[in-house]
Amino acid sequence: MEFAKLLEIVGDEPVFETALLLAGETEPNHARQQLTRWTQSGRLYQLRRGVYALAPPFQKIKPHPFLMANRLVRGSYVSLQTALAYYNLIPEYTPAVTSITPTRPERFDTPFGRFEFQHAQRAWLRGYKYIPVSAGQFAYVATREKALLDLIYLTPHADTDAYIDELRLQNLELLDLDALELLANTSERPKLQRAAKQIRMRVKREQEEFETL
Repeated sequence: MEFAKLLEIVGDEPVFETALLLAGETEPNHARQQLTRWTQSGRLYQLRRGVYALAPPFQKIKPHPFLMANRLVRGSYVSLQTALAYYNLIPEYTPAVTSITPTRPERFDTPFGRFEFQHAQRAWLRGYKYIPVSAGQFAYVATREKALLDLIYLTPHADTDAYIDELRLQNLELLDLDALELLANTSERPKLQRAAKQIRMRVKREQEEFETL
């Protein structure tokens, strides 16, 4: 396969998998060797085994970090600090793109940055949506309420006022408190139920303080 052929096959895909190129290939091993050579020469970025992105100047569309996270681990969704910062519920968070996965925890260091995946039981994999994250790119991202509960779910002793203070939560009026409590109650986890009640009380206090100004 010539590189021009790869560009033709990949088209406008920000991220692609080896399977896309091997479909119909009579010499798959040769195609894999070419991918290795193109990566070594700087034409491609390898995000993980079998997952690639074109490098500039061949890259037509810069892949959004949330899309890359979804493609790095299929069945995952962006959540935790990354989603909370995306929704402007905590100050900007940049160390890594954080996601939830039903498979084992993993971390990938790529030319686009670090991607971290935390494990959660399949029964807890709800409360996320497929949303547009940039022009023509969509990704699975936790709702505001689920991202906050995911973080509390995975962090020891996170249902305390001290920990919630450490999060430096902001713009709490953006939270759907009924949805937050419904998710917490559905989980049947006392820790999440306590945290949801504490957050509701915190929002109420902030509203009362604002009204007295």
